[in-house]
Amino acid sequence: MKYTRADFPEGFLFGTATSSYQIEGHGFGGAGRTHWDDFAATPGNVVRAEHGMRACDHYHRYEEDLDLIAAAGFDCYRFSTSWARVMPDGKTVNPEGLDFYDRLTDAMLERGIKPCATLYHWELPSPLADLGGWRNRDIAGWFGDFTTAIMEKIGDRMHSVAPINEPWCVAFLSHFLGHHAPGLRDIRATARAMHHVLLAHGTAIQAMRSLGLGNLGGVFNMEWATPADDSEAAKAAAALYDGYYNHWYMSGVFKGEYPQIVLDGLEEHLPQGWHDDFGVITSPVDWCGINYYTRKVIAPTSGPWPAHKEVEGPLVKTFMNWEIFPEGLYNFLTRTARDYTGDLPLFVTENGMAAPDKVVDGSVPDPNRTEYINAHLEAVQRAIQDGAPVQGYFLWSLLDNYEWALGYEKRFGLVHVDFESLERTPKASYHALAKALKG
Repeated sequence: MKYTRADFPEGFLFGTATSSYQIEGHGFGGAGRTHWDDFAATPGNVVRAEHGMRACDHYHRYEEDLDLIAAAGFDCYRFSTSWARVMPDGKTVNPEGLDFYDRLTDAMLERGIKPCATLYHWELPSPLADLGGWRNRDIAGWFGDFTTAIMEKIGDRMHSVAPINEPWCVAFLSHFLGHHAPGLRDIRATARAMHHVLLAHGTAIQAMRSLGLGNLGGVFNMEWATPADDSEAAKAAAALYDGYYNHWYMSGVFKGEYPQIVLDGLEEHLPQGWHDDFGVITSPVDWCGINYYTRKVIAPTSGPWPAHKEVEGPLVKTFMNWEIFPEGLYNFLTRTARDYTGDLPLFVTENGMAAPDKVVDGSVPDPNRTEYINAHLEAVQRAIQDGAPVQGYFLWSLLDNYEWALGYEKRFGLVHVDFESLERTPKASYHALAKALKG
């Protein structure tokens, strides 16, 4: 590693992140069916129709996995809770599900790890999907009830909490592009989901404030948009991509408005009375998290809104075929502080890369991952030097896991998982990070 803990400000937090459906094993502990189970069971949606019924079996092996976090010297563990585990029908509490997160929380604290919870990482209970899911305004209330149920159980021991991971993925990727559950390609459903996901975020913040909880934030995924050429059409296409991918959610939460460049295409599809919801959506948060992996090169096309396409860029790519562009992380950290959050603490809540990692003589060489981390930590360093109040950095992910529609073939983990035996093997990047953090 190029950097050690000593190269960052005092109190800077290093962590790693996972999500419930991707690692726990959703077939255990009385968890209910999710729209991801339905999506994966539909031919053609997921590589080899793979699903999360066993995943990494973190449900039974969480103590082993937490030992890995502690041994690496991480301060924090950003985990997520499964709505369908806590409430199998979306509304009725499953005590077994609450008990799992209770035990998980205590196990973190026993190892000196700060628990950083994300309430929702995409596993919507199927009975709520049957009622319209994120298209239905009532989801904000349902989500508020789930928030209260899980946080009444574990909230007193959380270091930090965020309601929803990556609202762009919950809404646009899943309802317009159709790549994630529920797999829709419907502009009206998209606009409603884009609004309701923020209404649910604000409702959850208010529910947690009413329980007396603090250190609450929002987590937004971002992709830098680069015009394919110097034409005005390409610049306009990239600006629109930036608008609906990056600005929409930040603007809603921190400014109480949506960018006009996006409203030009979506306003007629938004739910009636959407203007009146910003009082809830802008419920104050204590920090802002940014998930960052890559950029996209955008070119204009003819046809209906948004009338653009992604084109292949020239930079080195990860196993996801995503360009490695650390400059984008610097750009987002400085822009977010300048345009949206001011002095509010910023965290890089996800950053990492996929690679075709293999165990070789008992070890897993992954020099490209260490290089990727170094380059992005350098971007964080530059942002701090230029005044962005960045206070932490979380690696995605602790474990190789279920990578949604891509099944189990894309490995993001610091720890290799054999999906047959479930054996964990820390990769070279894990050992390099441990040395840098414990130094």
